[in-house]
Amino acid sequence: MSQAARAAWLRDELARHNHRYYVLDEPEVSDAEYDQLLRELQQLEIAEPALCTADSPTQRVGSAPSTAFDSVRHPAPMLSLDNALSDDELQAFDTRLRERLGTAGTVRFSAEPKLDGLAVSVIYREGVLWRAATRGDGEQGEDITANMRTLRCLPLRLLGDAPALLEARGEVYMPVAGFESLNVEQSRQGLKLFVNPRNAAAGSLRQLDPRITARRPLEICFYALGALEGGPLLTTHAAALAALRNWGLRTSPEARLVQGVEGCRAYFADLQQRRATLPYQIDGVVYKVDEFADQERLGFVSRAPRWAIARKFPAEEARTVLRAVDFQVGRTGALTPVARLDPVLVGGATVSNATLHNMDEIARKDICIGDTIVVRRAGDVIPEVVRSVPALRPVDAAVIVLPLQCPVCQSVVERIEGEAVARCTGALRCRAQRHEALRHYASRRALDIDGLGDVIIGQLIDADLVQSPADLYSLPRAALAALPRMGDKSAGNLVDAIAASRSTTLARFLFGLGIADVGEATAAALARQFGNLQALSGATAEQIELTPDVGPVVSRHVTAFFADPLNLQIIARLREAGVQWVEGEPTAGAVLPLTGQTFVLTGTLPTLSRDEAKARLEAAGAKVAGSVSKRTQYVVAGEEAGSKLDKARELGVQVIDERGLLELLAAVGAG
Repeated sequence: MSQAARAAWLRDELARHNHRYYVLDEPEVSDAEYDQLLRELQQLEIAEPALCTADSPTQRVGSAPSTAFDSVRHPAPMLSLDNALSDDELQAFDTRLRERLGTAGTVRFSAEPKLDGLAVSVIYREGVLWRAATRGDGEQGEDITANMRTLRCLPLRLLGDAPALLEARGEVYMPVAGFESLNVEQSRQGLKLFVNPRNAAAGSLRQLDPRITARRPLEICFYALGALEGGPLLTTHAAALAALRNWGLRTSPEARLVQGVEGCRAYFADLQQRRATLPYQIDGVVYKVDEFADQERLGFVSRAPRWAIARKFPAEEARTVLRAVDFQVGRTGALTPVARLDPVLVGGATVSNATLHNMDEIARKDICIGDTIVVRRAGDVIPEVVRSVPALRPVDAAVIVLPLQCPVCQSVVERIEGEAVARCTGALRCRAQRHEALRHYASRRALDIDGLGDVIIGQLIDADLVQSPADLYSLPRAALAALPRMGDKSAGNLVDAIAASRSTTLARFLFGLGIADVGEATAAALARQFGNLQALSGATAEQIELTPDVGPVVSRHVTAFFADPLNLQIIARLREAGVQWVEGEPTAGAVLPLTGQTFVLTGTLPTLSRDEAKARLEAAGAKVAGSVSKRTQYVVAGEEAGSKLDKARELGVQVIDERGLLELLAAVGAG
């Protein structure tokens, strides 16, 4: 046998053993025998580098560290799931399904555990691993291909007759035993311990150095098809899972087909009873209508499918002692009381801190420092204090008092009558607010400054280089390059990203300013109502309150923001730095040209980002939906348009490209 033939045989044999070990759970050889085969292949590839292929098991060791993750667009959106928190909500979900499907009979569901990990998309082309990405915002994720290649449970080449293209969705997780071993090693090295297996998995998968990921005990379980070309005709979710297994991808051994809501309840009860014995953490059960034809008929609502739901397990609770309360300062100056607890195990994670929300909640729950309290992991993720146990209150228990001064900048703390939240009045003079305000300003849905993250913002503040967002636009490249772990190339990229953010929309600019209680939708509504910043900044609270969906609390925050001379000075400096935004005429009381029309965006447009296209459509009065229906007027399709384009053609919805969109906007005077 030639060396090339021997190398090919070793690759196939190692892939077969990986499949038997990770997918079938039926290993044929010992670890030592597997390692011997792997070492032989490594030696062949070292002696003759041309024998090393992209799908060789030797390539799992990880490549050199990266400086950042590239952003990639998913072939089809990775949607989230609605939750059912009770049997009644599950029953209501089943009733809605049967009404929409027009059936009085039972619906067949595919049921499986809801793994507590990180959702990923994995794409194979001609059977070879091509790309892997995090879920991200559902439309775009981070390219983590190099890290995913290090997972031995993920085949680099599919088994059998592989399709031309396969996108599979799965969950990367860390088994409980692996998590415990990892924390033992972290402790031995004097490093920070991970809070729970989910955080450990997410942190491991997002390492810039794949060699670190390769040393972490990560596994993956696939739960859905995203895209399929050139493969078999699959008509049910159960058939799709079987196909994934046949191609060598692990699916949940706990997946079952169940009949109707009673079958769902029985499956939930069984899994909840066995939850603690499973080798991995789960936080509930996912039910999906099994028939793809029925899924297609049911469609989607917002960013979730109508044909699937997650039934969450009740939050786990435990008792511990409240030792102290600290107050954290957020972006808008809100002071959040945080309980410091005797560490306690809740739902598989050690909890030593928990939120107390605000002073009204503390009074309502009658909580004092020194109390024995009940802690819950809400949604199995965020720890919160549920209640105190007054019968166990010690004689020296201390009342929790709201500080009069900000714990960060010593500015006065103000609590407006009628509001539950107390706020630091220091604004950007407060380091904590400055950090969060800069992070918010640079976020993707605000000014979208790629590369300006928490660590760099902290370094800029520590070096006294940035006092407000306006200072970002005069940052010297040399000063950025001198920051720890930055370098000249990264500094140049950040300078370019800051420069690119100078051109934006009024809605995004308002959102980026970080006005309390002004989210994306409110910022867009204010931009439409007043048309320009001058009109908004000079408006009274009563005038602002005329904006749809804006109440007295929001209007008060907006007027207070523009009444602060510091904020007006920052806006003026941003203008001087070249930041500009698209303004228009006030539209209060007017019908916009595209009012009542629904658009759906799919694929990648040549020059407009999805957010830009959405902003321009909404500015003209259109509604931008996440799914195609008979009520959709236009589908705007770009490159790699997926199932939405197919749905539009099926329903006879008009399809236009970016040029058609721009022509339409120009025709109605919104171009």
